Amino acid sequence: MISALRRLALTVGVAGLLGTAVTTPAQAASLGHYNISAVYDSGVSSGGFMADQLHVAYSGTIKGTGIFAGGPYHCALGSLTTAQLACMYNIQSRNLPSLEQTARTRSSQGTIDNVANLSGHRVYVFHGTADTTVTVGSSNDLVQFYKDFGANVRYDNTSPAAHSWVSPLGPNACGTSYTPYVNNCGTDPEGTMLTQLFGSVAAPAKTPSAGVVSFDQNAYAPGGSASAISMGATGYAYVPPSCASGASCRLMVALHGCLQGAGSIGTTFVTKAHLNEYGDTNNMIVLYPQAVAKTGSNPNGCWDWWGYLNAGNYDTHGGAQIEAIMNMVHALGG
Repeated sequence: MISALRRLALTVGVAGLLGTAVTTPAQAASLGHYNISAVYDSGVSSGGFMADQLHVAYSGTIKGTGIFAGGPYHCALGSLTTAQLACMYNIQSRNLPSLEQTARTRSSQGTIDNVANLSGHRVYVFHGTADTTVTVGSSNDLVQFYKDFGANVRYDNTSPAAHSWVSPLGPNACGTSYTPYVNNCGTDPEGTMLTQLFGSVAAPAKTPSAGVVSFDQNAYAPGGSASAISMGATGYAYVPPSCASGASCRLMVALHGCLQGAGSIGTTFVTKAHLNEYGDTNNMIVLYPQAVAKTGSNPNGCWDWWGYLNAGNYDTHGGAQIEAIMNMVHALGG
């Protein structure tokens, strides 16, 4: 069991490579304010679990989600052991009815937004057939969770992908699992995801017409210290020229996996996720918040989806990382 838990620290979410070359985007002290019409989120593995809990906690603001290799809301029950045995592997029951009841109870108590908001929300879930890091059962339960609350779900579970964010810009082969965990399977899940979320999308630009900008995450962290809540000092955003000029734009919050943040792989996820290209042609700003390693509790820069910050509200209103991200969303105009 001890070795299994150590393995969780290395494999939960997606791992990456320390020392990958870092490109430095233009620096901005804070985020700009734009004409945002709707907010969505997406993520992979630990970022997928975080995207789900962010969506469920703030379903009045976030209108849909795209989740790669994730599981149902509150799956970890605030426990590292449960995160591994129930959410990553099928060793322990996830007890989906109990998780759904937790969401209903929290909704009635006001610690998350009204779960009735989820009815009709558009959801995209991706799970590769070669993914051995997060069990397909966990993604199956994620799909069922959303369906039970009335969401419109599209489930992509036939790709031969291993545990990764799948993108036509990915440097890795489809069935492999190694840094930077952005895999090319000859498909375009981002186009499928955005079509599911938006209804239709224009073809992506061949090359983004603007540069990624960086900003100070401390300005949005509760208490003013990003490092205190295992988030990096710097976050990133892609703002298409149309949005910068005042057009009505959607906002997509994109959440990396473990050791997939800038501290580990530079801006690979930020530039290879194949979201910026769609942003250009579909009036979509992309926000890339950054988690960072924290000695002892979070050595690999995962998002807090099992409660490593030792706060029971990690997946409700008041959760430190959730509130930091929501502060960014509101600053952008969401």
